[in-house]
Amino acid sequence: MLEYDAYLGHVKEPMPNGVGHHVIYKMAARFLDKDALKVKMPSLSPTMTEGTIVQWLKKEGDPLSAGDIICEIQTDKAVVGYEVDEDGILAKILKPENSKDVKIGTVIGLIVEEGEDWKNVEIPPDVEQSAPSDTGPVTPSSKESPAQSSLDQPDMHSIQSYGPAVRCLLEQYNIQLTDVHGTGPANRILKGDLLKYIKDKNLKPVPLASISLPKGAVASTEKTSSTSEPAVEKKPSIQQPTMGTEGANYVDIDLSNIRKVIARRLTESKISSPHMYCTIDSNIVRLIQLRKEFIDDGTKVSMNDFIIKAAAVALQKVPEVNSLWKENGISIMSNIDISVAVATDSGLITPIVKDAIGLGVEDISKMVKDLAGKAREGKLKPEEYQGGTFTISNLGMFGVSEFTAIINPPQACIMAIGTSRVELDEEGTPQTYMKVTLSADARIVDEFLATRFLEAFKEIIENPVLMLSQAPKIDHQKLFAK
Repeated sequence: MLEYDAYLGHVKEPMPNGVGHHVIYKMAARFLDKDALKVKMPSLSPTMTEGTIVQWLKKEGDPLSAGDIICEIQTDKAVVGYEVDEDGILAKILKPENSKDVKIGTVIGLIVEEGEDWKNVEIPPDVEQSAPSDTGPVTPSSKESPAQSSLDQPDMHSIQSYGPAVRCLLEQYNIQLTDVHGTGPANRILKGDLLKYIKDKNLKPVPLASISLPKGAVASTEKTSSTSEPAVEKKPSIQQPTMGTEGANYVDIDLSNIRKVIARRLTESKISSPHMYCTIDSNIVRLIQLRKEFIDDGTKVSMNDFIIKAAAVALQKVPEVNSLWKENGISIMSNIDISVAVATDSGLITPIVKDAIGLGVEDISKMVKDLAGKAREGKLKPEEYQGGTFTISNLGMFGVSEFTAIINPPQACIMAIGTSRVELDEEGTPQTYMKVTLSADARIVDEFLATRFLEAFKEIIENPVLMLSQAPKIDHQKLFAK
């Protein structure tokens, strides 16, 4: 039996360009004999241990050509398309749609060579097969009503495969998936699609008490008759299955793989990394004026783009902060790769602006827009969000004055950006200030180092021309020997 050991990394190869709306991984293998090819759950990120089969784009018996995407896999970071690199026939689906917590290396399907008898493909004895899902039409029996039969048929997209933001909107406004046209990958519904649908239909949030309850349940808020007639149980209306366990005043939401990983990593960070916080104010009047000049010149850049550049220059001046924690020591990174926190339907993800010190503000702006768009649509390639040496989280655009952020391990620091505010100086002149808070791993960055970095950042922000300067090369090996 020829096996595809993608999870061992032997032939895994990222596509240079995404196909369609997905990140694509190639499945390379040669049919050296007439046995079926085992298609295994691959490892698509360093932290991935299991995945979810979101959707099969091919069904059993479908011919396959090199470059075809056979299924979508939800990793701990994104939804990834799985591409074959050989012609053949999809003979057997061993893990149906919505199979959750599928371990890396688990066989999820079998492929045979063209011309082979795919219907009688032999399933190896060491391969576990899940119960088949009802993907075909269901013929109602004489005892089953057509309405009940339609409920038993799975939708093209299961509500369980969506992130909390989408699922909460579906529940809050009592929207059925079939009512909304999705603009995402394979017509997948995005948060923006729901917001547009809600706006177009002028929908209002539905009180939880008015949402259909499971059979046999009675809402506590239901008014009862004052007569002696027995209460008549209301039959629930036929609607989209809910996202989880529903009660009188709550809804349980199943955790996606991405949310599980985020929860685990944040908890580990707070437990294992002793967080230390330092806050500083910066006068951004000159920076605002510089941004205005960029915009007047036809170049649209944000304050965050300048902040990323300023942080990169400050890291070059205080390179000890640009470090990673390892059990056997501290690694001071020569490359300055800034992770930028982006909120998505599935949770927070941090795409990376690589070599930020070597990029101009305009280049950073274009890269951030591109990465943020990919992140929200689930199109990021693993190399675009794995790694990073320093993280920036900006809630200033939402009016948050200041906050503390949780460190993104193994990085040493994360910088939280608050909103701007106007104050009068001693002469009565309006000045604009911005407050930033550095969360630092005290095992790597102490109060003195954190202060040095924030002072450097403040100096650069208040004198933006310094963003164009380059610090001299530093011998990193001697930094902690002082």
